[in-house]
Amino acid sequence: MQADRLHWWQTRWFVLAAMVAACVPLLWPDIPPIVDLPGHMGRYRVQLDRGAHPWLIDWYQFRWSLIGNLGVDLLIEPLAPLIGLEPAVKLIILTIPALTVGGLLWIAREVHGRIPPTALFALPLAYGYPFHFGFVNFALSMSWALCLFGLWLRLARLGRFTLRAALFVPLSCLLWVCHTFGWGVLGVLAFSSELIRQHDLRKDRAGGHWLESWVRAGLGCVPLALPMVLMVAWRSGADVTGQTADFFYWRTKIAWIVMALRDRWLWFDVASMAVIYLVLFKAVRDPRIGYSRHLGLSALLMLLVYILLPRIVFGSAYADMRMAPFMVAVAVIAIRPKPGADLRHAALLAAAGLSFYAVRLTATTISFARFDADYDAELAALPHVPIGARLISFVGHNCVNAWRMSRLEHLPAIALERRLAYTDDQWSMAGAQLLTVRYGEAGPYAHDPTQIVTSVKCPYEWWRPANYALARFPRDAFDYVWLIRPPAYNPRFTAGLVPVWRSPSSNSVLFRVDHDAPPIEASDEELGVPKWLIERMQRRRERLERLRERQEREQERLERLRVEQER
Repeated sequence: MQADRLHWWQTRWFVLAAMVAACVPLLWPDIPPIVDLPGHMGRYRVQLDRGAHPWLIDWYQFRWSLIGNLGVDLLIEPLAPLIGLEPAVKLIILTIPALTVGGLLWIAREVHGRIPPTALFALPLAYGYPFHFGFVNFALSMSWALCLFGLWLRLARLGRFTLRAALFVPLSCLLWVCHTFGWGVLGVLAFSSELIRQHDLRKDRAGGHWLESWVRAGLGCVPLALPMVLMVAWRSGADVTGQTADFFYWRTKIAWIVMALRDRWLWFDVASMAVIYLVLFKAVRDPRIGYSRHLGLSALLMLLVYILLPRIVFGSAYADMRMAPFMVAVAVIAIRPKPGADLRHAALLAAAGLSFYAVRLTATTISFARFDADYDAELAALPHVPIGARLISFVGHNCVNAWRMSRLEHLPAIALERRLAYTDDQWSMAGAQLLTVRYGEAGPYAHDPTQIVTSVKCPYEWWRPANYALARFPRDAFDYVWLIRPPAYNPRFTAGLVPVWRSPSSNSVLFRVDHDAPPIEASDEELGVPKWLIERMQRRRERLERLRERQEREQERLERLRVEQER
């Protein structure tokens, strides 16, 4: 097939059409309905307008620093003044699936010489679970990493190694600044390709020694190493926090592979992953197709990294989950027809892959349109929120990890983005991002995840029961309360809250806080706190009281010693 004319799935026009098609699900929604994105948009508003509105400085601290998590944050700086913040964010997010699709097809073209028909089955993974979760800097960096790997392979194919080394020193630094994960994945992909290339060179000349090939492959990847210095400088900063934990959670690692296309419909998303795994299995059994050594090794190394990655890295959760769709995608594009393969069989595979891609895009488009309708229904409350209001929000959730996420968890941040209001859903992880919350009056209701409420106390979660949150939040610190599709709650605990807007399609409501109303008195049992947690809190209070007493006694002892010394 390599000597024949280009087939339709191997042309530049097809690649361009596939990239444009990847943008379709995001065209209709005003705000891309992915979970964390509204929270990021609130941060972008503080980033852009903190100097014009002094109350933002009172609530949030924003400080520029060189960290490996700045992709969209930097891009909105020139774009937002030109076209507005929301259009700028939408434009950037639109490019992510398009570049992901283009990068996968470019890599397949460079490794196989032509795009194999099976590569089309990898394209739906551009809308993988991490993208739906809203890890936008990560997703952007991965799309760039795939395209840069395609460039890395092309320059190697052309023998332009000096040019490649010169280009990838700054390019690797830019990728690291976008997000550390993309740089790390590019390093894994580049090393695996160099290892195979060096082995083939040694094989032709001196018997193919793997150890020498390994060393030479590492030296070949030195142009990608400069961000290691940036990483050391970042993580050794005095204000850096965040633990690395939760290694080898096998149940969740298996789950992430099954959920790589998780969106709205469990049966449909799992069946879609089953199609991809059938294609991977077919490549093992079908004599007409097989795996490339280059990308096969890349997929195996990514699998090894996936196994070794913990769930939390530097305080950022779901680190291993983010790798899953890209690991599977690289394994799919590693498949290629064997010499002498039948054109009709290849055409059937390409048609099947294109149909699979079209079905997944159609489903994602429908899903995003429905989520966008949910956004519009809830955001109708915002015109009733004054500019600069102190807003606390409670978004309903449940203790069951439902397949279809509501995408509402960080919707309150749109009040910060559009109304410059304080919202309690911002993350506060020093060193992991540029913004931290410093609104002390909010106390334990200052930042994420205090906006999440449930009907009962969920085990192993920080979320509060709705009754508890309504009764105990510091009312003097807030002007408005926004309930977004909350669970059932006792209306007694909304005493002193004056409704100013109610949703006609859900139980969402916006309250104004009456600061003259008396505080609500209720026991922990009435507020849905389980007995075991009450006992734990009581023991903690007792320990703190004993510690306070010991400190007082120690202070008295020191004071007596000081008086005796003066005498």
